[in-house]
Amino acid sequence: MKKVCWLLVLTAVLLMLCGSVLADYPFSSVTMIIPYGAGGTTDLVGRQFAAAMGKVLGTTFVCENQGGASGSIGCQAALDAAKDGSVVLFTAESLGTQRVMDISKLSYADFSPIMAVANDPKVIVVAGDSKYDTIDALLADIQANPNAIQMSYTGPGGSGHVQALIMNQYNYFPALTAYSGGSDCYLAVMSNQVVFTNSNYSTVASYIESGDLKLLAIAGTERMAQYPDVPALAEKMENSEALLSIPYTPLSLLVAKDVPADIQEQLRNAALEAVKDPDFVSFMEKNNIEKLYEKYPTIEDIKAFYTQWESTVSWLLYDANAASFSPEEFGIAKP
Repeated sequence: MKKVCWLLVLTAVLLMLCGSVLADYPFSSVTMIIPYGAGGTTDLVGRQFAAAMGKVLGTTFVCENQGGASGSIGCQAALDAAKDGSVVLFTAESLGTQRVMDISKLSYADFSPIMAVANDPKVIVVAGDSKYDTIDALLADIQANPNAIQMSYTGPGGSGHVQALIMNQYNYFPALTAYSGGSDCYLAVMSNQVVFTNSNYSTVASYIESGDLKLLAIAGTERMAQYPDVPALAEKMENSEALLSIPYTPLSLLVAKDVPADIQEQLRNAALEAVKDPDFVSFMEKNNIEKLYEKYPTIEDIKAFYTQWESTVSWLLYDANAASFSPEEFGIAKP
């Protein structure tokens, strides 16, 4: 009888504590882990989104960069944090490839999506004083000198790596040099450590405008309104539209799946309002960033997108002998 009483008391205390957490949410500050270094697209978009979220919730979103190991360190930190909504994760696409690349055991399935926010278009840039003035000249040199023309990228399984593998399918083989983050990649180009990189547009837009970097192509299927004379890479690679149309840098707001549903709902409602913030809208439009929250408006849509993306990219890596494990080992169906 005493044991039953103690169990009832313990249950009541736990319910009171849980109710207190929900009543106090949002806290005076929320930590947004960005699992990449400062200056990259995840950092830039994440900080803009954090500011908008803070306005809606009336609290401070503190952005914390925890880069390393293709995003897995920061993702693991978010997963290990308290499950009370005090820590959220704003990440790029690496959760979809970490398992097949043997980087970590993590995947999208370990988290609950709050919103698929953005896809920052990829662009091919060279240094402002580069001898290359057109994408045709660069591609011709890459084809004539396989594994000799250096391209910086953020490491195995990342969006730059995937797009390099797409180039391989059309007989273009750049020499890949890994750096820890997107900003390091374009700085390597500007300092002539490497010849070119495949950057996210928002991270290099100001350097293109200043002339420190030269824009040669949009790494996709469509030209950019800001640069109508700059070709899309699909124009130079026949029958590449299907591969180049994929959003290779989907940026998402996630929480550990054990965060209470009520808090997830509060965050979701806040995110739906945050994307209407004038400053955030202006940032997205100025940088020509795709609004994934319009393309995938519901949680079910987001989960279906993650499944499709993980399948397409994981198998692309595996079929190119770039992955350590077959996607089949993780139940990832072939597209």
